[in-house]
Amino acid sequence: MTKTALVVGASGIVGGATAALLAAEGWTVHGLARRPSSLPGIEPVAADLQDADATKAALADVRPDAVFITTWLRQPTEAENIRVNAGMVRNLLDGLRPGGSTRHVALVTGLKHYLGPFEAYGKGTLPQTPFREDQPRLDIENFYYAQEDEVFAAAAQDGFGWSVHRPHTIIGKAVGNAMNMGTTLAAFASLCRETGQPFRFPGSPEQWFGLTDMTDAGLLARHLLWATQTPAARDQAFNVVNGDVFRWNWMWGRIADWFGLQPAPFDGRIEPLEDQMRGADATWRRIAERDGLVEPDLARLASPWHTDADLGRPIEVVTDMGKSRRMGFTDYQPTDDAFFTLFERLRADRLIP
Repeated sequence: MTKTALVVGASGIVGGATAALLAAEGWTVHGLARRPSSLPGIEPVAADLQDADATKAALADVRPDAVFITTWLRQPTEAENIRVNAGMVRNLLDGLRPGGSTRHVALVTGLKHYLGPFEAYGKGTLPQTPFREDQPRLDIENFYYAQEDEVFAAAAQDGFGWSVHRPHTIIGKAVGNAMNMGTTLAAFASLCRETGQPFRFPGSPEQWFGLTDMTDAGLLARHLLWATQTPAARDQAFNVVNGDVFRWNWMWGRIADWFGLQPAPFDGRIEPLEDQMRGADATWRRIAERDGLVEPDLARLASPWHTDADLGRPIEVVTDMGKSRRMGFTDYQPTDDAFFTLFERLRADRLIP
């Protein structure tokens, strides 16, 4: 395979990490976003994937060997999630079809494949943990399934290979991202340090005491590249996690210590971050002005609703990586180090004080 890539969602957590890795590996990288930012070594492509004609025009001169789909748009209902996000994948692949260059498409989804969509998240009859790729789809509509089906249909028509990548909660840097636990927790800890508010775990006893895992954006990017270059990974779906497991009653203290905080005792009550961070916008603007931060809008850094969904789950969630390991992907990333690396980067980039 020659080395030309199209990264869809290049301004996001996964897309940004993937584009940076590919550029470092010598690929020619096109980064598609509605409002692409200037990134070193990335050729920007501006396109709204909801507009089929505009997408086709934007891709007229793009000839990727590999396509990495790392984006989605949240909608108010799952029916709308399905319509919009499946349509975006379809418009993208239809727009690339005339060029005839695509040999592999990698789609990033997530563990809602096993846990259900937002409207039914963690409810009903769920597969046994650890989640494995051979477990069947849930008997419920899910936009991840609709995205997969668009990729499968286009692959059958156009003859390219595909891979599906299902990370757990992703740790990585992006501003304005809808699902961003790492930066959300960094902003919350910074606010607690500023105001003296207790650094209290917002989630459920099941998450506090149970085992869980997470996915570093850099490791996920390496997994995407590995699947694109590994013949055995063609037409396969994979779970992608760091390789360690932890309990939040340990990790919460580790995060608190990094910020110089004492973690508040956990009494078993769920106190969502949406409640704990409500009304903090003015405080954040004051911190940003005083410390010269580059993003004074707290809403562009923190996504409490998504962190609450993950930390409030009533079940233990762990993920099996055996399929990738057997095929030769052996990367490992301690999750606490992934958090600390992110926090250091956020501080160096003047996103947190």
